[in-house]
Amino acid sequence: MSLKDKAAIVGIGETDYVRGAGRTEVDQMVEAARKAIADAGLTRDDIDGLMPPPVLTYTEELAAKLGIQELKWASVVAMGGATSTAMLQNAAMAVASGIAKNVVVVLGWNGYSALRPKPGVPPGRINGPFAFENILQDFYAPFGVTLPVQFYGWLATRHEYVYGDQTEAKAAIAMAFRSNAQLNPKAITRGRPLSLEEYMSSRVISSPFRLYDCCVETDGACALVITSAERAKDMPHRPVYISGVAEGHPYPADDIPSREDMLKVGIHSAAPRAFEMADIKVTDADFIQIYDCFTNIVVMQMEALGLCEPGGVADFVKDGALEVGGKCPINTHGGLHSQAHVWGMNHLIEATKQLRGDAGEAQVKNAEVGIITGWGDLGDGSVAVLRR
Repeated sequence: MSLKDKAAIVGIGETDYVRGAGRTEVDQMVEAARKAIADAGLTRDDIDGLMPPPVLTYTEELAAKLGIQELKWASVVAMGGATSTAMLQNAAMAVASGIAKNVVVVLGWNGYSALRPKPGVPPGRINGPFAFENILQDFYAPFGVTLPVQFYGWLATRHEYVYGDQTEAKAAIAMAFRSNAQLNPKAITRGRPLSLEEYMSSRVISSPFRLYDCCVETDGACALVITSAERAKDMPHRPVYISGVAEGHPYPADDIPSREDMLKVGIHSAAPRAFEMADIKVTDADFIQIYDCFTNIVVMQMEALGLCEPGGVADFVKDGALEVGGKCPINTHGGLHSQAHVWGMNHLIEATKQLRGDAGEAQVKNAEVGIITGWGDLGDGSVAVLRR
């Protein structure tokens, strides 16, 4: 059964994105969920499906705090940063099949305040059902590889070994996303544009990543309400239809060095299936929201989506191509790089705003189709195609 246009996003909610929320992740998720429910013109009594994140809370806790008295369906997706976009597939299946009527999809965390080292206090750590935890602990950590910037650095190093130095492209990507963030009042870097000189002079965090190749760390939460296409017609806002969804996993999913091709990732298999379901080509998109934990991960996803040939990103991104008003607007809100890091849920919020025509200064003219990607764990990928 194809899910094309059988479900729609009808409500969105988000907290402020800050560094130091001063409250729990659950409190922020509850706020975002309540806003999304109200935005959909619904009440808690209308919600019968719930998708919480794979860590930090659980279905029963959120349902109780939201006051959902009759929960008919719940599901958890555990794909790291690919989770948010992959959640759309599960939620769409639930409402299209009639198992649930209105599903809240929610995710939030204190990605800055809970995980950063503090004087006299060891840094926190997310414990969750991530596929690579045993590999990380047993084989990577003994050699000092414990953080995403390090194991994603392997992928970036391999990419540059095969296709050459990508500094020019990575700088253009970082500056474009920061430029887009200046149009977004919710972006944590608003008022702080990024110059080429600043990018080039920034310190190396883990080769080949400089400081401005890395996304920001923030606290915050986002939520969506998803319902069937038929019910969506009666909601307050213009429905945003889920036209194509897919997820993909590299093999082996839990270990980068053991792969036959380190540069073959989940997006390579997910994108063609999502595009086929939606009956589009990548060039049909009016904007794209790409999971941008690191700039070279953006490069790899642009190649996997078919925007350019491997190694050809530098030509594609020049002359402001990725900025709002450019030939291919990407991360119109600033992305994880310059708006906030909420596991990519903020990408879905922005895509919905764009397709409603509610993106303010960052609005892409006549936006009809948007593509959203997720990237998680050691290369898991998810892709969604949304349309107005």
